[in-house]
Amino acid sequence: MMKDTDFTLRDFLAGRIWHREHIPFDTEIIDAHIKAGHIKVISGVTKTSKYFQQTHYFCRRCENEEQARFTTFQCAKCDGPCAYCRQCLKMGRVSVCTELIAWIGEDLVFANDHQIAWQGNLTPLQKKASAELIESNHQKKSHLIYAVCGAGKTEILFEPIYELLKDGKRICLAAPRVDVILELEPRLKAAFPETPIDALYGGAKPSLAPAQLILATTHQLYRFQEAFDVIFVDEADAFPYTADGTLKRAVKKAAKKDAPIHFVTATPSKQLIVEANKQGAISSIPRRFHGHPLPVPRYESLWNYKQKFEKGKLPPKLVNWVRERLDHQQPFLIFFHHIELMEKALPIFQTIDERIQSVHAAHENRKAHVLALRNNEVPGLLTTTILERGITIPNVQVAVVGAEQQIFTKGALVQIGGRVGRAVTYPDGDFVLFHHGISNAMDDARKEIVNLNKKGGKL
Repeated sequence: MMKDTDFTLRDFLAGRIWHREHIPFDTEIIDAHIKAGHIKVISGVTKTSKYFQQTHYFCRRCENEEQARFTTFQCAKCDGPCAYCRQCLKMGRVSVCTELIAWIGEDLVFANDHQIAWQGNLTPLQKKASAELIESNHQKKSHLIYAVCGAGKTEILFEPIYELLKDGKRICLAAPRVDVILELEPRLKAAFPETPIDALYGGAKPSLAPAQLILATTHQLYRFQEAFDVIFVDEADAFPYTADGTLKRAVKKAAKKDAPIHFVTATPSKQLIVEANKQGAISSIPRRFHGHPLPVPRYESLWNYKQKFEKGKLPPKLVNWVRERLDHQQPFLIFFHHIELMEKALPIFQTIDERIQSVHAAHENRKAHVLALRNNEVPGLLTTTILERGITIPNVQVAVVGAEQQIFTKGALVQIGGRVGRAVTYPDGDFVLFHHGISNAMDDARKEIVNLNKKGGKL
């Protein structure tokens, strides 16, 4: 008979739904807590009969029930036909015979003694949005912060988060992109120096200590269940969150019953605005915190750029743009629509300056290269859309190669342009769209930016 609860185990597992074989505790400890009724065991994939006796699978971790995303196989573990979920496979295989575990013992109680160290001043629009968000928390209703790139959205969240922490609430700030989490982590840790904060993303090792404020990619929320009193989804219109129903369900699954789920973005979808108007509240900020307008993109034709890259050449306009950045010691980002084309172009760019690097989602030095740009150790990066949002580098100049490509939607171009002129010391900069033909999205993005500048200018 188990005498004492292992509080380290409770602190780690409370609010989580975890693969039993992957939990960093001894089997004997887990078995004892199961026997004592502190942990429940859940089948990883449930199997039921539906529709004329056809088998229907449901993943208990990611809540996927798209049957095409399950694979059946002869399982060596259960010695029979089994099925696993491919939707959340990257987080470790979950099959019918997999045991997931969840804490059902004594509740985890969080501290209410916290400190906010951020000493900045909010603009009147930021203050209004922050107060409205606090009120939505009191009313337990969803809230959309719809604010232009550079409006200071993260700072708007500080006071509402502080109020929640003082009430002993557990909070999650989630985002679809790991780069956004990496950007947020040092800022939140600096703002709340005494609060246990954990950042969860692919490759990050979770802390065993109980974190009251968790920053996580939306994929990581597959591993949580009724854990948070409030969830903020930053960059709520970003891929893959918008295209993957299981990520949206993961956010809902991670929230406690009646917990408000808030959304933060500069480019909300029409659906997000409609839902916010119907079920929650919206705070709109069409002006950057420093009062300067958003950079309006300029167009530069770059005919047959693909063929030139194929021949190992850079179009002269692109060469001149890069040299101008180097001459003025301005950091730069050049966005590409395709990794293969970007990697083909990299050695040609390096003939101008060998320090230029590239990054994409699977690049092994992705974090290091972005850090090097921040530290002025590299002059510029070629990048895919992974850096379209969530990154702030003072005085950065931005170009898009192949702006007419489908991946560069209106929202993506508005976000990409939003990297420019974010610092009060460098409130403007160059935002150029190199293209092989002007797309509707390019025109729509420019029109949106001009309209936002008009709205912001009248305030």
